[in-house]
Amino acid sequence: MDVDLSGRHALVRGASQGIGRACAIELATLGANVTLMARRAEVLQQLSDDLPRVAASQRHGFFAADAGDADGLRAAVEELVAAHPVHILINNSGGPPPGPVHGTEVGAFLDAYREHLVANHVVTEIVVPGMQAARYGRIVNIISTSVKEPIKGLGVSNTTRWAVASWAKTLATELAPYGITVNNVLPGSTHTPRIEQIVQTRAQKSGSSIEDMQRTMEAEIPMGRFADPAEIAAAVAFLASPAAGYITGINLPVDGGRTRAL
Repeated sequence: MDVDLSGRHALVRGASQGIGRACAIELATLGANVTLMARRAEVLQQLSDDLPRVAASQRHGFFAADAGDADGLRAAVEELVAAHPVHILINNSGGPPPGPVHGTEVGAFLDAYREHLVANHVVTEIVVPGMQAARYGRIVNIISTSVKEPIKGLGVSNTTRWAVASWAKTLATELAPYGITVNNVLPGSTHTPRIEQIVQTRAQKSGSSIEDMQRTMEAEIPMGRFADPAEIAAAVAFLASPAAGYITGINLPVDGGRTRAL
């Protein structure tokens, strides 16, 4: 199976921690030149220095950008692709704050759409021409299992993730003739700062301890545990590889069996 990414350039958004960081490490391990993007430049600098280099020619880099600033994001990515066309794009960003749909201010939805759907679209539009020229493109969006089943207490996130999934499915059909695939990976509960926030919020609302709430949430998963970020990254890396060249437009849950829907 061909999962060699030597000579390919991957842009990983939201790379400073959690799933984004794990994706960057996995792609670098498979030989890709990785550019990291997030808001914290000092964290990205350290990760860039520490990323695996399996060949002497392999190069990694980073730039800081805010997904909520469309103009700044566009300028930064345009500068990157002018020097180094992108072959693999990992669209990843931290989820909106927990809370119900009812009672949520309109601004919360606008902020979430700007940081997820709009940011994904802005970056994708810039990198696609380089993918078309190379006849190789892999776009992988990190979303959520809420695309399959809405998650209680994540109203804004559920709404936004569905919008991204629909955008990606439409884009997959449009870009398939160019050899560019577009797929979504749907992580279940994963050991990241995001799940820590959700566990803490649920514990506070229920009056239970954080430890008890985590055990309750883990008991809902057939595998009985949260995922490690590296397990999500493995699925992302496969979809980014030559081996996945005929897979496009899918939503792939990586959730330990929690999602009951087909």
